[in-house]
Amino acid sequence: MSTYTPKPADLSDVNLPAELEPLIEQMAKNVHDVWAQSRINDGWTYGPERNDEKKHHPCLVEYEELPDSERAYDRDTAIGTLKLILKLGFKIEK
Repeated sequence: MSTYTPKPADLSDVNLPAELEPLIEQMAKNVHDVWAQSRINDGWTYGPERNDEKKHHPCLVEYEELPDSERAYDRDTAIGTLKLILKLGFKIEK
């Protein structure tokens, strides 16, 4: 078995246009909702502390109720996705 070495695309040269700012927050909320739905489908419920045995997770709340650090994680995922789309030569239009 070989060792996995992640090779994410270098996105440091990609700047997102200001008009995509509202899209970032909408995407971040959706990233959270997709994650939460997957957890719920697997039998997880809200709990004030994470407990893998009982399947409790403190982030099974509305996006707006998440701690700033968790919302930042979801935003980073959205930003990375948008940057990759642009890096690959696609255009984002409304």
